[in-house]
Amino acid sequence: MSEPESQRGIAVVLPDGSELEVAPDATVADCAYEIGPGLGRDTVAGKLDGELVAKEQPVYDGARLEIVTNQSDEYLEVMRHSAAHCLAQAVERQFGEDVKLAIGPPTEEGFYYDFDDLDVDESDFEALEREIAEIIAADYEIEREELSVAEAEERLADEPYKLELLEELAEEGEQVTFYSQGEWEDLCAGPHVASTGEIGVVKLLEIAGAYWRGDEENPMQTRIYGTAFEDDGDLEAFLTRMEEAEERDHRKIGTEMDLFSIQDVTGPGLPLYHPPGKTILRELERFVEELNEEAGYDYVETPHVFKTDLWHRSGHYENYADDMFIFDVGDDEFGLKPMNCPGHAAIFQDHSWSYRDLPIRYAENGKVYRKEQRGELSGLSRVWAFTIDDGHLFIKPDGIEREVEAIIDVIVEVLETFDLEYEMALATRPEKSVGSDEIWERAEEQLEAVLEKRNYDYDLEKGDGAFYGPKIDFAFKDAIGRSWDGPTVQLDFNMPERFDLSYVGEDNEEHRPVMIHRALYGSYERFFMMLIEHFEGKFPLWLAPEQVRVLPISDDNLGYAHRVKNEFDAFRIEVDDRDATLERKIRAAHDDRVPYQIIVGDNEEEAGNISVRDRFEEQEYDVEIDEFRSHLEAERDEKRPEPDFLSD
Repeated sequence: MSEPESQRGIAVVLPDGSELEVAPDATVADCAYEIGPGLGRDTVAGKLDGELVAKEQPVYDGARLEIVTNQSDEYLEVMRHSAAHCLAQAVERQFGEDVKLAIGPPTEEGFYYDFDDLDVDESDFEALEREIAEIIAADYEIEREELSVAEAEERLADEPYKLELLEELAEEGEQVTFYSQGEWEDLCAGPHVASTGEIGVVKLLEIAGAYWRGDEENPMQTRIYGTAFEDDGDLEAFLTRMEEAEERDHRKIGTEMDLFSIQDVTGPGLPLYHPPGKTILRELERFVEELNEEAGYDYVETPHVFKTDLWHRSGHYENYADDMFIFDVGDDEFGLKPMNCPGHAAIFQDHSWSYRDLPIRYAENGKVYRKEQRGELSGLSRVWAFTIDDGHLFIKPDGIEREVEAIIDVIVEVLETFDLEYEMALATRPEKSVGSDEIWERAEEQLEAVLEKRNYDYDLEKGDGAFYGPKIDFAFKDAIGRSWDGPTVQLDFNMPERFDLSYVGEDNEEHRPVMIHRALYGSYERFFMMLIEHFEGKFPLWLAPEQVRVLPISDDNLGYAHRVKNEFDAFRIEVDDRDATLERKIRAAHDDRVPYQIIVGDNEEEAGNISVRDRFEEQEYDVEIDEFRSHLEAERDEKRPEPDFLSD
């Protein structure tokens, strides 16, 4: 007799690839105890297919399972989530229960909680931090409780925002979870640490306004940001990094170096690039264009606006319309393009192709527009108008692995050129998507195969794929350890289907190509922003808006200064001919972050040579002009990350 279906075990996949068979109703904690009692006792939470979940969460057959303990990287995220609850508890203690609670998730650097009917400013932080410290010292057990939707509605009768969230949760199941600590409780999926005493040290950072659910039509709420660490030392290191980040803020440096501006009169999220900023962008463009030419891409150009017929065909309208700028012209509806891919698909569709022609590779530095919420716009990091160094490939299905590997190689070359550390992630099907399960499974398996074949370390980001296909995302770290989203490789079986793209195979039959989307920077705006902060405006020679500045010691040396400048006409070079002392000229060049200064006085003019000073304030005398020019050419062409003439 076969075993009843309800009694059959299920198998979860552990990080080493082995399978663990458990009971069909097993939780994350049960799995941990199966591995070992010590691990079971230490379990704080789990990750199922990359998603952080409570240790009480049931597992399912075939799930990738990771156990989270206080030694895991994810532990800080769990602790910060609990710290957000302590903040909300402290706010209600300090300001009364009339305050309405919204949401309070952990973030990459801390946490926040949103409140309504709360009159608070940063002068209240000291008292709130004392209250939080008392909650932590009380070591309240953080208890998880499952309730029916009806029971939850009764408890949340005075919390309108929680009731709205409950309506959505009710569509997913009959049970919801609450977490309580002392007298306080919250509707929450978790996970959390076992008690408030396990939270280390909490620091409140700032107050901001935030629309409920990010929608400008909804009420503006008060958002309190904070962070939490396991000890004071980690907190102090973080606060030091924050001070350094403030000094590196691209908006501050952008103003100092005259790189860009975003003006009220021109509109929010619409950056204007000034000559120095555009100089840097052009160098970034040339770099990508050289790489694209080597990889066999042809450049195309598509307009900024299309009829929405195109967006209906591509699937953007049904999945992306809320983020698009849409308007009517006569009887037709148009939309500013949020992506370049449909235009490239239309170009491919305009031709007849043989298997011998493939792969077809199109590239475009394409300007796109996305209607972000005004409150989320921030410098160049989040804008309405930005440019993607876009590439789209149309290939035969048997070429997927080869092309994805080649793209990854180029992305790695780009990131290593800027001396950036990076991490990779496989992002899978989001809730809002197009295409069949079979197509998505096939696409995800093929990207995973590439990552596994190359033995890349990568995270699984469940549900973070594009609406048309899964992707491999790269995140890189800047000079002070912050992580930024960047390049991407996206596999797409859906766009070719929607545009009825085809090529004639060796069998003289029509076949469907596969489309690959890729970007080497991600977007110029965000990458430029990151570079400004990464280099603190001290760009490598090849990127610097002004590469060399000639400083004549006196007006008597102006003629020689200009003759020297002419010797370096292949570089961006200026003469400081102001009526100022040499010390002031040196300080100005340093403040302007010019990589090199050439100093010329009577001695240099008489000898026909120069003195060279770098922005690290090192100086060398009696330098031959030809020698320095040869060095500059090598440093520029090799894209060295720092001025290095005086270290040779």
